[in-house]
Amino acid sequence: MSATTWQPAEQIAALIAQLTPPPGTQLVLAYSGGVDSEVLAHGLAQFAKRHPEYRYLLVHVHHGLSGNAGRWATHCQRRALVYGLPIKVKQVAVNTGPRVSLEAAARDARYHALAQELTAGDLLLTAHHQDDQLETLLLALKRGLGPKGLAAMGAIQAFHQDKWLLRPLLDISRQQVEQFAVTHTIEHIEDESNLDNRFDRNFLRLEVIPALRARWPAIAVTSARSAQLCAEQQALIDDEVASRLPAMLQETANASSPVLDLRLLAQQSAPWRAQLLRGFIDSLGFAMPSAAQLKQVLVQLIDAKEDAKVEIRLNAMVLRRFRHQLYIDRYQPHAKLAPINIRLSDALSQHWPITDTASLQAKRCCHGDRLRLPMADERVSVRFGAPGSLRCHPHFRDKGRELKKLWQELAVPPWMRDQVPLIYFDDHLVAAVGYWVEKRFIALADDVGLVFELQA
Repeated sequence: MSATTWQPAEQIAALIAQLTPPPGTQLVLAYSGGVDSEVLAHGLAQFAKRHPEYRYLLVHVHHGLSGNAGRWATHCQRRALVYGLPIKVKQVAVNTGPRVSLEAAARDARYHALAQELTAGDLLLTAHHQDDQLETLLLALKRGLGPKGLAAMGAIQAFHQDKWLLRPLLDISRQQVEQFAVTHTIEHIEDESNLDNRFDRNFLRLEVIPALRARWPAIAVTSARSAQLCAEQQALIDDEVASRLPAMLQETANASSPVLDLRLLAQQSAPWRAQLLRGFIDSLGFAMPSAAQLKQVLVQLIDAKEDAKVEIRLNAMVLRRFRHQLYIDRYQPHAKLAPINIRLSDALSQHWPITDTASLQAKRCCHGDRLRLPMADERVSVRFGAPGSLRCHPHFRDKGRELKKLWQELAVPPWMRDQVPLIYFDDHLVAAVGYWVEKRFIALADDVGLVFELQA
């Protein structure tokens, strides 16, 4: 495709045709003001004239990392008037602390700002082109990534689960983009940081890729073909994981999300163990650990002894093993919940906050296994955590048992036990919310009693 035969509006139209979004869908362009995004904005303006059924927005993210950032924002606002497209300038704070990749931090801040402008079904357009694809592939090789990483960028990809990310220029070279800008006299800015080869992408763009092109002129095209093949192989792997994984997942009353049966996982070959664990982590929405981390996690999970306590924290998630099952939750610093005294009224339903996100509800009723009403002189309190040696007699057992044994009988994982609200009358444990009522404190016959529930 020569510089004179392609049109950015047609590139956009070709991808839109594959998705057929309904009227009213918003197309949001990540608009930096650089030559790539200016050419794509030019094309989006032409596309918008032909398709008034959609909504359009240019979003310029003001990182504040350059003394020229304000001037660039002004440029983008002026150009938006030329294109006849609405624009929003969003200023973000970029984490520039020690041991932080400025490139990665700026990218994360940018995409977070862009995501805020999208609702379900909306489309985000970025101006990545063929040379960007080559850079991405080389960075993936440097990091030692597998097929998923080497698949680099797709022309159409899911974004934040219910939105889409489109890259209309992905099969267009940087030279073609720049030539289009010259031919159509498209103004653009020059970011001076693009000449700083301390950044990995700039190093590749300025020093490595020119040498590769000098030796192999078609390197961007052939590498894109390799990325596509990797994407196809990854799609096959994803399909197989989607087929195998559901049979290994179980729902449990003690977890808000499915748990993974480690005995079934152990029956798989080593490569499939890794793929299935990746699939499980991805299904819960967590960032993927490195290959080395994943390998170590599998060793600890599968080779652990029956009664071993396995708890592994990886960034925002924590992985725990309990009874051959893998629980994955978002990491939260463990805080001991404080006991609270509650005063019961004659209302049919009452609530008391337990944490910032949960409350305890008491309902009065005349049926089921319910707690009797407290006596006038009995003090009611909610506590968290009790000695494992405490003897309890749940309503569903003929005999009493130690609390530690009851938690095991009910398959309540150890890390959850101190989070269960325990109801006390004076110093007597009378109910474990969600699990049992003490037998001698059950309301009799048709007497009004109490049912406690934890509300998230």
